[in-house]
Amino acid sequence: MRRRKGGDAGQAFPIYITVVAGLLFLAFAYLAVGQAAANRNGAQTAADAAALAAAQDLRDQLAGKWVEAVLDPAKWQDIFDGNAPGVTLSCGRAGQLAAQNAAHVQGCDPDALSYTVEVESDESVGDSIVPGTEGMYAKASAKAVVEPLCTFELPGADAGDDVLPQLTCEDRNWDLDPDDLTVLPEPEDLFDVHLAD
Repeated sequence: MRRRKGGDAGQAFPIYITVVAGLLFLAFAYLAVGQAAANRNGAQTAADAAALAAAQDLRDQLAGKWVEAVLDPAKWQDIFDGNAPGVTLSCGRAGQLAAQNAAHVQGCDPDALSYTVEVESDESVGDSIVPGTEGMYAKASAKAVVEPLCTFELPGADAGDDVLPQLTCEDRNWDLDPDDLTVLPEPEDLFDVHLAD
């Protein structure tokens, strides 16, 4: 008996369908993983921005307190250490930046010279072939640090009350004249703000 040409074609079709279905499943699974990773990255961006915003607000407040106490060098070190009376919490600023990045603050922990912020994304991972992802929200946390950049030495008792110490901020020296305080260091000259490692 002679075999008909193409007789095996019908046997390959179910294998073809199975392979295509498997590849489609893998593609959708990779898409779900990609969605989750993108959502997680967005949450981390929001956490970083929120922590940096809170720390920058703290830096600006501390710099303002230093300007207020510029004629009283005995208070400078406390301010550079983050111990300045009247400094308000900056968690509200963290919330603003988190909202601009489609997230909301779940925790805001201030320290003398840092802020740790935890956020949750406003958008879920979304529908996918992985069950339950439509109700999952990415969470992330970040810590931003305010680092003093300046050092000084208090003048001796024989220097008099009208002498201010030289302020050394990284590679610049500030010779402050109590009779002419029109030019003072900016907040970014006094403090650096960065994410903790």
